[in-house]
Amino acid sequence: QTYQAPWYRRSLFRKTSKTTLLYLIIIPGAAVLILPFLWMLSTGLKLPKQIFVMPPQFIPDPPQWKNFYEGWTKYANFNLYLRNTLVVVSNNIIGNLVSCTLAAYGFARLKARGKNLLFLLVLGTMMVPMWVTLIPQYVLFSRLHWTNSFLPLTIPAWFGWPFFIFLLRQFFLTIPIDLDDAARIDGASSFGVLWYILLPLCGPALATVAVFAFIGNWNNFLSPLIYLRDTNLYTLAIGLQRFQGTHGNVQYHYMMAVSTLIVLPIVLVFFLAQRLFV
Repeated sequence: QTYQAPWYRRSLFRKTSKTTLLYLIIIPGAAVLILPFLWMLSTGLKLPKQIFVMPPQFIPDPPQWKNFYEGWTKYANFNLYLRNTLVVVSNNIIGNLVSCTLAAYGFARLKARGKNLLFLLVLGTMMVPMWVTLIPQYVLFSRLHWTNSFLPLTIPAWFGWPFFIFLLRQFFLTIPIDLDDAARIDGASSFGVLWYILLPLCGPALATVAVFAFIGNWNNFLSPLIYLRDTNLYTLAIGLQRFQGTHGNVQYHYMMAVSTLIVLPIVLVFFLAQRLFV
């Protein structure tokens, strides 16, 4: 038998006790936070007469899986809303990655007079409430005749986002500058240094930007509400609100089923990318 010193046993006991106590606190908290989502899923699987029964019936009997298909196809064109959302989301992810990477590379690696001041100005825009710029932006896009189109929702992503620029710049600064110097000695241009040296090392930061851009644009409700008037251009957030206003007060089971389908990609992305969020 392997001999274990008393101090080792005491250390193991303290570590086990702390871990047990931590999980005893975390698990009930997680259960409370996940309860609304589980109730939404449960309601989406019920018949209308089962929703308001007392005492509440948490597990549907039998589960109505057809509610998801009927809610998605019967009362609204959610396939069209999904396509519109994917167009906006995919464009904005690519736009944020391209524009923010180039801006962050310039701030982190290139030498230019006054670049630190410009970076402070970029950070300063993060402190400006969106409500301050809401009306000026609408006036600008209206005069450009971009309203009632995807342009106000997609073009700004190609001009950078302050938080993503800050995140990528800080990541670039953690990479030794000697790699850039070695690449330039071998004849690489500034773009070559970025493409062949820095980007392959920035996978975690780029993935983080992509995940946050996906969630932010998937959940975006205010901008489509302001700029889109044609129902054929609605995104999922606007389509769900329209469905709720038209049928949600009657068809609760369909509304919850559709809500579950819309929020499901966010839940999956969060669980698959927890490390990036942390």
